[in-house]
Amino acid sequence: MFFRNIIGQTEIKHRLIQSVKDGYTPHARMIRGPEGAGKVALALAYARYLSCTQRGEDDACGVCPSCVKYNKLAHPDLHFVYPIVKNDKKKKEICDDYLPEWRQFVLQNPYFNLNSWLNFIGAENSQGMIYAKESDEIIRKLNLKAYESEYKIMIVWLPEKMHEACANKLLKMIEEPPSNTVFLLISENPDRVIGTIQSRTQSFPVPPIDDDSMMQALQKHCHSTLDTMQNIIHLANGSYLKAIELIESGEETGRYLELFISIMRNCWKRDVKNMRTESENFTGLGREKQKSFLSYAGNMIRENFFYRLNLPEINYLNQEEAGFAKNFSPYVNENNVIDLINELALAERHIESNVNPRMVFFDLSMKIAVLIKKN
Repeated sequence: MFFRNIIGQTEIKHRLIQSVKDGYTPHARMIRGPEGAGKVALALAYARYLSCTQRGEDDACGVCPSCVKYNKLAHPDLHFVYPIVKNDKKKKEICDDYLPEWRQFVLQNPYFNLNSWLNFIGAENSQGMIYAKESDEIIRKLNLKAYESEYKIMIVWLPEKMHEACANKLLKMIEEPPSNTVFLLISENPDRVIGTIQSRTQSFPVPPIDDDSMMQALQKHCHSTLDTMQNIIHLANGSYLKAIELIESGEETGRYLELFISIMRNCWKRDVKNMRTESENFTGLGREKQKSFLSYAGNMIRENFFYRLNLPEINYLNQEEAGFAKNFSPYVNENNVIDLINELALAERHIESNVNPRMVFFDLSMKIAVLIKKN
């Protein structure tokens, strides 16, 4: 990944490049921002530029021995940590056991999320995590001398997924890092990273992608009308990943909408029998899709609240969702919107903690049934 390949983020790219030119290389950065903004791409381009032996004014050269290795993400001084799923049968316990798959996945498209990565490695219902054992690998790698580059670079994708024991050992490395070590922690939920790590890293926020840059990028993937493209960009809200999903994955969003409508109708009617039926349907989604649906449902509650307030400039419903919102939005009001969103977020956390999804969903349905009639 080169800086020139990154969508938008002109100011961010300039800051990273200028910091290298000025000889300012923080030993630990927390690159944080929304999903789909290009955080992984920026980290990879920065790491390449930092390691390049023939840097240009605005990008790495692409031809030096370091850049040639970066083309395959195979530089000996570049290391990765990312959520994985333990597989005892295949003897996959640490990140390096998945390294060939990781390189292939990231090289295909550096704009991705946890769900797409777990699907790529066939995680099924398992949830990705950075396990405690990974800390020993981090310490071992960073205590070695750099092979070729001036810096050893450790890219940690989603540090919020770290086991507590791993996070504590990483903290010690960040506090007293070996010489010429650079940590790039890429987070979408930095508040879930232990506070002691947050306080010892330089916060580096990455904003959503601007609309003009998004339009230029999407024109390569979408040949729809200008109005359709502008609607996609509006709904994507600065996420290239979301924009591509809107273009290519309308079917799944449609299924989530159908399930959301069914749930809300059952809750309004207080139809306990159908609530149980939908609990079974919810269980069949698999844990990652269960979490995705609950996140979608939370977003729908928020958007219905804005729809009710008649604020189209901050509303991100597609045509089908807006059709349902005409009748449903009056039941999302100042007295229940926060509680509804909190209950959906709590259910998502319970799913992440491996609580029985049938119990989680049925309990959630009963709570929603009470809240949506709260005026």
